[in-house]
Amino acid sequence: MKIMIVDDEAIIRKGLCTVIDWKELGLTLLEPAESAEEALERIPVEKPHIVLTDIRMPGMDGIALAKQLKSIAPDTEIVILTGYDDFAYAQQALREGVTDYLLKTSGPEEIIKSAMKAKQNIVDKWEAQRKELAQTAALRDRLLERLVTGQTDRGADLSPILNRMKEKGVYVGGGREPSAPMRAIIVSASGWGDGKPAGLLLGAVENMLTELLPSVSLLKSDRIVLVARAGPGFADRGGLERAVRRVRDTLKCAVFAAAGSDVALPEELARSYGEAERIHAYRVLLGEQSVCELRDIASRSGGATVCPRQVEEELAGLLMANVPTQLRHFVHRIVREQTDDPAVTPKSLQAYLQSVVIAGHRWLERARGGGGAGGGSPAQAAADVYSFEDDPHPEAELFQILSSLMATFHDTMSDTRHAYVNRAIAYIRERLDGNLTLQEVAKFVHLTPNHFSDAFKKETGQSYIEFVTRERMQRAAHLLRTTPLKISEVAGAAGYEDIKYFSQQFKKHTGQTPSEYRQSPAD
Repeated sequence: MKIMIVDDEAIIRKGLCTVIDWKELGLTLLEPAESAEEALERIPVEKPHIVLTDIRMPGMDGIALAKQLKSIAPDTEIVILTGYDDFAYAQQALREGVTDYLLKTSGPEEIIKSAMKAKQNIVDKWEAQRKELAQTAALRDRLLERLVTGQTDRGADLSPILNRMKEKGVYVGGGREPSAPMRAIIVSASGWGDGKPAGLLLGAVENMLTELLPSVSLLKSDRIVLVARAGPGFADRGGLERAVRRVRDTLKCAVFAAAGSDVALPEELARSYGEAERIHAYRVLLGEQSVCELRDIASRSGGATVCPRQVEEELAGLLMANVPTQLRHFVHRIVREQTDDPAVTPKSLQAYLQSVVIAGHRWLERARGGGGAGGGSPAQAAADVYSFEDDPHPEAELFQILSSLMATFHDTMSDTRHAYVNRAIAYIRERLDGNLTLQEVAKFVHLTPNHFSDAFKKETGQSYIEFVTRERMQRAAHLLRTTPLKISEVAGAAGYEDIKYFSQQFKKHTGQTPSEYRQSPAD
């Protein structure tokens, strides 16, 4: 904060400059002025916050200086210092808005007290201005958000944000008159790692964009909402691409801008913003360094929504194998296959990834010996884990979920005395629809067939063949109760190619034929 002394007497100027330690008071002392005229010439350039001036000076006096100063720099605090103990002078000085009135005979402590009073007045003004600016900005933000989301009340006063849009060159026109085009744009940014707050990057991007484009902005936790002047030379596609490229090159980050269609009136911005939201959901599919419009997604009708049986079987094998690097490669591949599909949409990608998670939960359920190929609990569990909604990094989230399922299973297995038997049981349950041989399962757990056979019977109380047959019958029973599959399809899912032999085995274990079992009431 700066202070200027104005006095025609050199001894007074020197005394005020040397007797008081202005720096200690938090004030920067400017070169004193010898006259009011000199002060008025210098003040617009040097911009003192406090002026300490004599009244009686040749030419313009201190009262006239105060009056002119209040017209050109109304926030400046003025302290009158005079040798005349004249109440009339004091009254006139106070009428001109001076902060204080002191005699030259006042001691340093009185002058300091008066200067500190002026300093506090300025601090209070700054704080009041800061609060007013913050309140005004908050109001404009609320109004802008309501405007673009179509939530403005009928008859609501939108003048604060409309005036701001006019000041920034965004809104040209008024009322319902045609205006220059404008559009809503949603911008996200990434690439500043190393623990830096995401808001820091977004704030920097917002500052640059509002300087490069005639626009008003709203900063959210994960995005910037812009309403920008559209049309050639402004925020048309070319202008927006140039601005985004400038931001990207300057800040060394990735920027994705989703731009809604041009509109002419403020009340139409909700439509443009809705389009921008729809486009913004595609950022994981279109790349995080691009400018996108409706035409870029118009041809996308949706990709696969359910992972095929082949992918589910591959996933089961990877989860059983317990090799995280292989699982990571699998996740990378299947996500890339979906994102590379020119028809895929955010919704179809979300559904596909959810189906992969559900497949992982189904595997865990089977491997633990609960449930079968149907049922709703694994699907519900997957939905509870993660929805993949509006996720810019689905690959990382999918790997985290699947690796957690893998770790859950293998941690449970490692806590038992004969962990290899439990792993063998999980392997069997995963492949009941195939030709499971003792040799194949023994090889999976790295044991000789004879050693595995003995250990398996000792641990389970059943021979390998007895256990596999029981598991197949349980699966068949579950499918008959919970699915509309044909008997031949149930037999195949339980590992039997011969339907007649399957029916004989099923009746042997349940006392009913498959058809009788399906029609009988559940226990």
